[in-house]
Amino acid sequence: MPETTPQPPPHPAWENGWVPDASRAPGTRRLWLAGTLAIATVVACVTAIAVSRSTPDRASAAPPSPTDAALDHGPGLLSFASPTSTGPATPGKDKSGMLTTSPTSSPSATASATAPAATPKTSPSGAKPSKSSPPKGGSGGSGGGSTQQSTARSVRSVNYPDRYWHVSDGYVKLDPVRGSESREDSTFTVVKGLANSSCYSFRTSDGKYLRHRNFLLRADQSDGSPLFHQDATFCARASAYSGAVMLESVNYPGRFLRHQNFQLKLDTYQNSDLYRADSAFRLVDPLA
Repeated sequence: MPETTPQPPPHPAWENGWVPDASRAPGTRRLWLAGTLAIATVVACVTAIAVSRSTPDRASAAPPSPTDAALDHGPGLLSFASPTSTGPATPGKDKSGMLTTSPTSSPSATASATAPAATPKTSPSGAKPSKSSPPKGGSGGSGGGSTQQSTARSVRSVNYPDRYWHVSDGYVKLDPVRGSESREDSTFTVVKGLANSSCYSFRTSDGKYLRHRNFLLRADQSDGSPLFHQDATFCARASAYSGAVMLESVNYPGRFLRHQNFQLKLDTYQNSDLYRADSAFRLVDPLA
């Protein structure tokens, strides 16, 4: 086998006049490129961070628009709060004891309101009492004539217009009109309140007074006691029905006369259409 002898490369570089550059270290150009790239990367990162931090600061410094403030309901995803900002308005009373506004949660100025109901669209036209004459409502009794300027009145239900207050077995019930005796027992003399002259008391034909006892309305003879005077005094309040009034107890503010099962009783105000109808009455011409 023939022996192969390595041959030197033809034409070495130094034979052609090439001489290595010894003035700089090997790889200097690459180092400069790498350093420049690193510096550019750092500058870009710093700039991006600075821009991202300054943008929220400017946004937070800007005042909120009215639209954003109106839509802000506080924490949480849903808001069930009432749109009112001052809470339910409490009706006031004028000098005659009447409410200045129609009832929404309670007609009484002393009764606390929790949930306002819809404000009645009609305002009572004859609900305001005066100290010289009893409150009047409606256009008259069974005869349909004009309201007489008299203290004698009959009390008619709003949601049962064919029924009137009627004294039966000592209690006041809501009954239809019958004979002459029934008409007499359904006619009352409205006088100034025994406990409050701005309010009213109802006297029967035999000299008794309508008063509440055990929260039931009945006719009793006056014993002259302060308790009896308070039990027999009721203040007219604005009703949700035109020409009608609600009668609030003097010694039980927030309780009003209403009929239930055709029995007159003193019941705590309820924010319902049924209660407002059961407690609304019109004082009309006397039946007797």
